[in-house]
Parts: sequence; structure tokens; C-alpha cells
Amino acid sequence: MKEVFDLETYLTEGVEKVVKGALRATLKDPKESLFMTKFALAEKSAAARRESEHDNGLHVPPFLIASITSKCNLHCAGCYSRANKACVDEPDAGRSAGNNLDDGQLTSEEWLRIFREARELGVSFILLAGGEPTLRMDIIEAAGGIPDIIFPVFTNGTLLGEKAFDLFDRCRNLVPVFSIEGRRDSTDQRRGEGIFDKLTMDMDEMKKRHLIFGASVTVTTENIKDVTSQEFLEGLARRGCRMVIFVEYVPVTEESARLAPGDEEREYLKTQMEDLREKFADDMIMISFPGDEKSSGGCLAAGRGFFHISSGGDAEPCPFSPYSDINVIETSLRDGLGSNLFRELGRRGLLMEDHAGGCVLYKRRAEVEKLV
Repeated sequence: MKEVFDLETYLTEGVEKVVKGALRATLKDPKESLFMTKFALAEKSAAARRESEHDNGLHVPPFLIASITSKCNLHCAGCYSRANKACVDEPDAGRSAGNNLDDGQLTSEEWLRIFREARELGVSFILLAGGEPTLRMDIIEAAGGIPDIIFPVFTNGTLLGEKAFDLFDRCRNLVPVFSIEGRRDSTDQRRGEGIFDKLTMDMDEMKKRHLIFGASVTVTTENIKDVTSQEFLEGLARRGCRMVIFVEYVPVTEESARLAPGDEEREYLKTQMEDLREKFADDMIMISFPGDEKSSGGCLAAGRGFFHISSGGDAEPCPFSPYSDINVIETSLRDGLGSNLFRELGRRGLLMEDHAGGCVLYKRRAEVEKLV
């Protein structure tokens, strides 16, 4: 008899593993360890709120991705955000449902409202993305005032200076996650000359200040063996990295589909992760996103495991699927989670379908567009 997949158990156990791993990785730093101990208690309370909401008919995922700006200072090769026109150099056209702002970007006060709503619903982790999120340090500072939520800040690292490092020191719930593609050649080839050296300087400064940070690695068919090698990860660990998030490449064009990990690469990544987690158990947490979707009962977007809020407030399934039928500033975060688009994606089974690699919603984007 086929075992019934329990999403709540899967997500709850996953969050517990992240928290326990973070505690283990920070034992050598009393200040960081004290913060993580307090957060572990806050997460138990958040889990109880999520369970209560679930009992009342609303599934609240523990993760939210917030693209706090659509602007970026780099032009990385193969960027899905620029391909989707969600990332620009100039101010964007505005919220899809109308707005009164000149550039369509939410204010720090509006984002603070969203963060507080998320806390009340039981969200534990809000991933700050962009564009380049450090272009909006006002929002990051606002996030620092909500210690019950951990805010990983996914950054290219090029704009960080002393003020930013001081903020990370004061607010331990702000955790920089540096985007790196592997070694110098791979990183500079995709992100620009000199980026690798700036990233390593940032990491060295974080280590000097005894601050926890992570790394985000885009996994492709070309670099998968390099970025999962013990040598590469030992290099990150020596610099003080305490978390590595492996993000499977999502194709932004048909031509780039060959770079998206398929079943063979995913199985390799899964096997490597099991081995590496054991080897680096005392030093780093390792997360694979989206990981093996078959083991998680399908894609976790559209509120199953996480959802995305755009820089203009639109509730979207995920950053790779920038479609929305509701704006959370004009309604609420709760309404965003219960949007018709999210319900229809679940009802029609689009999130549960097998696919060759990358993103199932990208593969079925024509159907998603029709739902909007």
C-alpha cells in the first residue's frame, strides 16, 4: 500500500532540522548561540500558530520569499528575474493591481506590515531577495526589529560596507546569504569580473566579527560536481560559512533548459547531500531547493511550502512563476495565501506533476497564465 504523504509533518520536521542545525553550527559563538536558542522557542510558538490556522482551513507555510526591490546593480548571465522582467535597472511600471507609488516599489512601512502579518500567521523564515536586496537597507533594518523571524538576505555582496556589517552584528536575525557560483572563474564568468574577490572579502569580514552567514549556490548540469565537492565546501567552511543552499537552476529560455538538473543530477545531488551533511555536521547546514520534489509530494510553491511577494506586493506562487491575481497591500497576507490562483494550482494538480528538470510551473506557464 502506498504511503500517504503528510505535508505538515514534512515541513515541520524540515524546519526543526534547520533550527537544530543552526544551533549546532553556532555553539562556538555564545552570542549567536543565545539568539538561536531564543529563536528555537519562538519557532515552537510559530508552529503552533500554523497548526491552529491549518485547523481553521488555512495552510500557512513556514517560509515566505520577499523580493523587496526589483532593482539590481549586476547583469548576471542567465538571470531568471531579468528574463521575467521582474528585475530592472529603472523603476518598474508599478503594481499589477494599481498603486500610488512613483516606482511601484513598496515602502519600508508597507513591508513592515507584511512582516508583522507573517509573524502573526506563524511564518518563521522570510527570505529577502530582489533584485539586489541591499539596495533597500531601510527594509532590511525594519526586518531586524522582528527577532521572532529569521531573515536570510540573498545578496551578491557587492554593496556591503561597514554600516551593513554593523547592522548584521546588532540584529542576529539578519543572515546574509552570499550568491556564489563555485570558484573564482565560475563566479566571475556568470556575475562579473572581481565579484568572487569581493565575496571572499565580505566573508572574511563576517568571520572577523563572528557573524553567521550562508552561501547560495546555483546548481547546473555543468557545475554540479564542482560545487558539491568536499574541497569547495571546505573552503567555504574555513571562511566561516555556516549554511549552504543549493538552488537548482531554472531555465529562463528553451536554449538554457540543458542546464537544468534532471532526475540523474538530482539523484546525484541527493546522494552527495547525504554524505556532505554527515561530513560537515558540526560546521554547516545544507539545504537543497527545491530538492527532490518527489519526496516532498510535489512542488512546494503557491503556499504549499512557501510563496512569493513581489516588490510591488503581488502574491505569486514563486519567483520563477511571476503570476498573480491579488495584491497583499490592497488586501492582506492572509488573503494572498487564500488567493484563487493558489487554490486552482492545487486543485488542478499542476504542482504535483513530474517534469524533466527546473521548474514545473515554468514548464506549464501557459496554463498558469490562463488561470490569472
